[in-house]
Amino acid sequence: MGSTRIRHHVKAPRARVYRALLDASAIEKWKVPDGMTSHVHAFDAREGGTFRVSLTYDAPTATGKTTAHTDTYHGHFARLVKDEQVVEVTEFETQDPALQGEMTITVTLVDADGGTDILAVHEGLPSGVPPADNALGWRMSLEKLAAFVEAG
Repeated sequence: MGSTRIRHHVKAPRARVYRALLDASAIEKWKVPDGMTSHVHAFDAREGGTFRVSLTYDAPTATGKTTAHTDTYHGHFARLVKDEQVVEVTEFETQDPALQGEMTITVTLVDADGGTDILAVHEGLPSGVPPADNALGWRMSLEKLAAFVEAG
C-alpha cells in the first residue's frame, strides 16, 4: 500500500478552507484533477457521515477505475476537528483487485504566513494507483482549492 504527502499554502483563513472541505458544491469544483469533471451523489458532512463521488474523464480514451471513463469512490468522515482537520476513509467502487481497499485521507490545516498551510496525507493507496499519479492529482486539486478559497 502506497501513500502520498502534499503540502500547499493558500491565502485564506483556516475557517474558509475547512468549510470548502465539507461543502458538496465546493467539492465538485475543487476536488477533481485537471481533465476530469466531478459529480457528488451523496454528501453528509458530519463525523460518521457518508459520501459518494464520481470523477469522469473528459478524454474519451481515458480509462476509469469504476466504468470505462469514470472513477467512483465512497466513504465516510472518520474525524472532523473544526477548522483544523478532516479525516476521510474512502474506497473505489471497482472490481479490479489492484484498485480495491480502504484509503485514509487526512487533511490538516495550520495558520501560516497570512493564510493556511494544508497538509494532505493519503494512506493505503491500492497497488494499482501509482503514488506519483495520486500526488499529481492532489496537487491539481489543491491548486483549485486555493483558487476557490482565495476568491472568497
